[in-house]
Amino acid sequence: MTEVNKVSVRIPPFWPEDPLVWFAQIEDQFAIAGITVDTTKFYYITSNLEPQYARHVSDIIKKPPDDGKYEKLKTELIKRLSISQEAKLKQLLNDEVLGDRKPSEFLRHLQKLAGPTVPEDFMKTLWTGRLPTHIQTAVASQRKLSLTESAELADCIYDIVQSTPQVSSISNCDVPTNDMAKQLAELTKEVASLRTQLNNERTRHRRKSRDRCHNNNSHRSRSKSKSYDRSVCWYHQKFGTKANRCTTPCSYSSSSGNVSDSRK
Repeated sequence: MTEVNKVSVRIPPFWPEDPLVWFAQIEDQFAIAGITVDTTKFYYITSNLEPQYARHVSDIIKKPPDDGKYEKLKTELIKRLSISQEAKLKQLLNDEVLGDRKPSEFLRHLQKLAGPTVPEDFMKTLWTGRLPTHIQTAVASQRKLSLTESAELADCIYDIVQSTPQVSSISNCDVPTNDMAKQLAELTKEVASLRTQLNNERTRHRRKSRDRCHNNNSHRSRSKSKSYDRSVCWYHQKFGTKANRCTTPCSYSSSSGNVSDSRK
């Protein structure tokens, strides 16, 4: 009867993107714990492998070989997952289309198929190439945006197109490229015209605000100049009967408030 070492080992979550690294981590744990028995290693793997990955080697788990259980499980799991990943990439490269999904939803779907190891630049190129022409053009014109920001921009354009019947019908039909280009050019002109109108309206509003401020300031200046009596010194003009000083010439009457000679 084969002896099974009973030593506790901490098994990390399975890493499908790089199972070789995952097995290397586990084998380090086996070495630390002094586990060398093949059957013990095998049982540690099968008891900690998540169901979605265990199904790829279910035949080996159900009926393991008499010898080399662990190595057989390790070899087959790596090989079969690699085939599965290749199938996903093939589907990613050849089969997936936008359909009725929003661009950001389509991007997340492609990212899920590709896994985290696919570079962002490659994913952006792949995703953009599957979008409608009018969205491709807009995204391509904003090269400095990140992939997430590009997805947000694509969603905005998608929403505008879907809410505009004329543009939506053009986008969803098999329209010749020249006709599509003309329609997009017209749409671009309309957007540019609206922007010009908005900018002009903002300019007029700012001018009106400046004119109102100028008129108010002029009115206050005229009011001050009208109310200021140059025959009365500044102190009496400012403080009236409470003025402690007076400069000549000054004509101020403390009894009546009218102009008179009050030089001292």
